[in-house]
Amino acid sequence: MARRAGSAGEKTAAAIRKQSLRLFAQHGYDAVSMRMIADAVGVQPGALYQYFPTKQQILVTLMREHMEELLASLKAEGIEGEPPAAALEHFARFHIRYHLTRADEVFISYMELRALEPAGFREIESLRKAYESELKTILVRGSERGLFRIEDSHVCAMAIIAMLTGVNTWYRSGGRLSEKKIEEIYAEMVLRSVGCAH
Repeated sequence: MARRAGSAGEKTAAAIRKQSLRLFAQHGYDAVSMRMIADAVGVQPGALYQYFPTKQQILVTLMREHMEELLASLKAEGIEGEPPAAALEHFARFHIRYHLTRADEVFISYMELRALEPAGFREIESLRKAYESELKTILVRGSERGLFRIEDSHVCAMAIIAMLTGVNTWYRSGGRLSEKKIEEIYAEMVLRSVGCAH
């Protein structure tokens, strides 16, 4: 897979990732064959193995890239230095904005965890825990200062992430509410969930 950036090889590898993402989201990981991916990319099935020796490696790569980009984007938001309530609202708004534009990546990252083999699962789970930890840190800071009413920071973090990520199960662009309005509604719900409404 070590190809020069911008080379035909790198373009092919990117096309494999793109088409695999679409096919996994549309049909499910188990139902997609390497031949289906090759046909979608427009290459012979044997050519895929120059880039990804197994279908499992494609899945792990897609999930890893999604989580690494998510973590990098969160870090770029600069939430760390904000007061707890502002940081929690910022986190909620970021999560909604980021995930609304990546429906296929989000679907695969949650629904296909079961398809990961042990080594891949450990790698992706570590990245997921790193993201969850960012939220838990905010919750603990707010709780310690008496700003949030939380019984268990881990349970609270899992509930908030599940609620925020759930937007992808029903949201459709062009609907009654704008993305901005949905972001505002979810941010308010998250604040209320810890007893800290505007």
